[in-house]
Amino acid sequence: MRRPRLSSTHIAAAALAIAGALAPMPVMAQAQPPAQPPAQSPAPVLGPYKPVPITLPPAVNDPSFATFRNQLADIAKNKDRAALARLVAANFFWIPEDKDIADKQKSPIDNLSKALSLDGADGFGWESLAAYAAETTAMADPQRQGVFCAPAEPTFDERAADELANTTHTDAADWAFPIRDGIEVRAAAKQDAAVVDRLGLYLVRVLPDDSPANAVLATFAKVLTAAGTVGYVSIDTVLPIGGEQLCYLKDGGAWKIAGFLGGEPNH
Repeated sequence: MRRPRLSSTHIAAAALAIAGALAPMPVMAQAQPPAQPPAQSPAPVLGPYKPVPITLPPAVNDPSFATFRNQLADIAKNKDRAALARLVAANFFWIPEDKDIADKQKSPIDNLSKALSLDGADGFGWESLAAYAAETTAMADPQRQGVFCAPAEPTFDERAADELANTTHTDAADWAFPIRDGIEVRAAAKQDAAVVDRLGLYLVRVLPDDSPANAVLATFAKVLTAAGTVGYVSIDTVLPIGGEQLCYLKDGGAWKIAGFLGGEPNH
């Protein structure tokens, strides 16, 4: 299953839009035969699916990392840019897709602020920073020695995931994983809606949800359980496959923010 770099907003909007039919090409000249419309992508299959079990990653076993995250949480709460600047590594990187676009002529905190959208009247990136601070897991970055990125992804059978994607005519963008076992699936996008199912520790299908309420609040994700039940879960209880990650390194015994994987380069 291909793993694109996805933001949390992809989950809020049910990952990526499902590919539809393309319009036929116009006739280029009267002497030429009409162009044939391209083949349509198979429609995603809705209904029960064979679960692909996941193993959730363990928490980082380092007391200093917990201390660092507590510090980061306090900074995010107070929107303390000056304090945050002291925690950003000098060689901060920002990789939305496949290359580092951090402006080396600017300070590390300037690059981090742009990557996370910390500046501006809303500065909504501080909420994202708080969420990263609350994340207890991290995984080694295979591209950069000594760098760890959070949140860590679960482990699962890649071959079984590929088979699932092929069977349902979906991609990694249509799948997420629950952060714990037994998450309640509700009949509607409301906290007091009836519970219609619970998520197990398996890859979970995320469905498009263009309802007005979701567009404004984005507090629930619409999901399809393995049993074929359609329902809603709190947006903070599922994470995308190949989602955004904040990366850290330990520099002289102190943790620093090393970089960010994801984000929108032109925002």
